Amino acid sequence: MSGESNTRRADPAAAAPGTVARGAVYGFLATALEAPGERFHAVLRDGEADDRIGALLGRTGLDVDPPDLHTDDDYETLCARYNDLFVLGYSEVLDPTDGTIDSRGPPVPPYESSYRDEVSWTDVNLDLARAYEYFGVDVDTEERENHDYAPLILEFAGYLCRLEALGNDEVADARLDLLDRHVRPLVEGLAGALDDEPGTGVYGDVAALADRFTGAEVADLAARREAGSPPDANGDERGGGSG
Repeated sequence: MSGESNTRRADPAAAAPGTVARGAVYGFLATALEAPGERFHAVLRDGEADDRIGALLGRTGLDVDPPDLHTDDDYETLCARYNDLFVLGYSEVLDPTDGTIDSRGPPVPPYESSYRDEVSWTDVNLDLARAYEYFGVDVDTEERENHDYAPLILEFAGYLCRLEALGNDEVADARLDLLDRHVRPLVEGLAGALDDEPGTGVYGDVAALADRFTGAEVADLAARREAGSPPDANGDERGGGSG
């Protein structure tokens, strides 16, 4: 995912640190829900992920307890766990006499539309496509992932945090809208599906973190909208100053 925006005209020194930290948490969650690379495995295994996320959460201005993201899995086991949960489907013979087979996708589909029975796949993906386009974000078509792929949505949420942190005032409402319409249904669906599965390992902890973090974001952004003049995530009034 890549984006072009007017944030390049903003002053990076003016970036709101709390919102930047929130964007970094979204970036971590997006990476965590992709097929694991060896570097990511090392970050989990040596405790670096715990330290990094704990420090970021402390700067977000949100009341979210740091998770335990350590894993004892070796790299091959972590990859197998990911594939068993998010990638591999299965087939079950229902009637051996006539060969009736029930084929299903993975236990925890990494797509928002899988958890949105009330709306169609097309509606979910078109809504996201319009949001990505509006903010100048291009989806890498070579990856052939749908717009509702979990890492894409979470990466986009982090991108919007960076836009807001650099002074794009329209983004706070867009972030809350994205959370309400897409991020929360996705995260709640993932967390619920993982709760129903055995042997989720660190992925259960990742989903629990995503659920707590995005829930706290919704509450905070809604309170800021209600207040009318939103503070920055670090508690300071944006644009305010003493003279």
